[in-house]
Amino acid sequence: MRCIGVLCSGGDGPGFNPCVRAVVRTGLGLGMRIYGIQRGYAGLIACEMQEMTARSVGGIIGRGGTILGTARSPEFATPLGRREALRNLNKQSIEGLVVIGGDGSMRGAIELHKLGFPVVGLPGSIDNDIVGTDMAIGVDTALNTVIEAVDKIKDTASSHQRAFLIEVMGRASGYLALMSGIAGGAELVLIPEVETPLEKVAAELQDAYMRGKAHCIIIVAEGAKPGTQAVTEYLQAHQEELGFSVRVTVLGHVQRGGSPTAFDRLLATRLGVDAVQALHAGKSGVMIGLMGNKLTETPLEEVVAKPKGIDLEFYRIAGVLAK
Repeated sequence: MRCIGVLCSGGDGPGFNPCVRAVVRTGLGLGMRIYGIQRGYAGLIACEMQEMTARSVGGIIGRGGTILGTARSPEFATPLGRREALRNLNKQSIEGLVVIGGDGSMRGAIELHKLGFPVVGLPGSIDNDIVGTDMAIGVDTALNTVIEAVDKIKDTASSHQRAFLIEVMGRASGYLALMSGIAGGAELVLIPEVETPLEKVAAELQDAYMRGKAHCIIIVAEGAKPGTQAVTEYLQAHQEELGFSVRVTVLGHVQRGGSPTAFDRLLATRLGVDAVQALHAGKSGVMIGLMGNKLTETPLEEVVAKPKGIDLEFYRIAGVLAK
């Protein structure tokens, strides 16, 4: 294989840049030409591609986001869009593609693979909801960002004897909320996988007050039911009987940014190197992931067949440790 491309698709995350860097420099080391595709599949359709050198990725290992940009592309979901993307790849003499992204990105990779184009996927999602890997690129950094915020909010919550709802990302997966809740010492975690009645949330808050706690931290995944706003309104309406005054903080996209941790840099680098080597060896239609401490290959069809659930044993542990 003499020429490959690399793109980032869907939501970004810390560690995408180290991964792009690893793909580019590994490919160059194997004598390949490397093209960076801007804006994911949208850039593939628009033929936004630029040949990259070792210097193109100099100094990006510690930068958040992605220098290639990323986007969602409804057009790529159509046969006409995929045909145009394939035409542009062939026009640039690109013979293989590395796709960095989440579930939707892997679905796009499958479509190219079905058209006979060699493609290898790499998991990048702070939700850590991708089958075939224990950890996705960006998860560790996002967790550290959340925990740092929780620690700071806990300081002011204790000073004023307040309860804080802290909303984190996770529309369909509670992984980020659950793990940050355990690591941040939260009194309660609300996740999409377990619906918690408003009365139970209020009871937990009241119980924390009665046990003499100086604060109550509740981590809420954005997709948890009945939702951050509903929980906030209910608790604020019952503040006098609960003991704590209630405040809410939505962390938002701050979780996607920032310099990647050492773990994310190393994970992204290992995955990027292995993806290029897999393409060079003639492999296609697989995603490289980390299982245990070993890199593994999972067919893309298995990756997207069903969503990756969370281990609810951690939910039980979070409840035990909150007492």
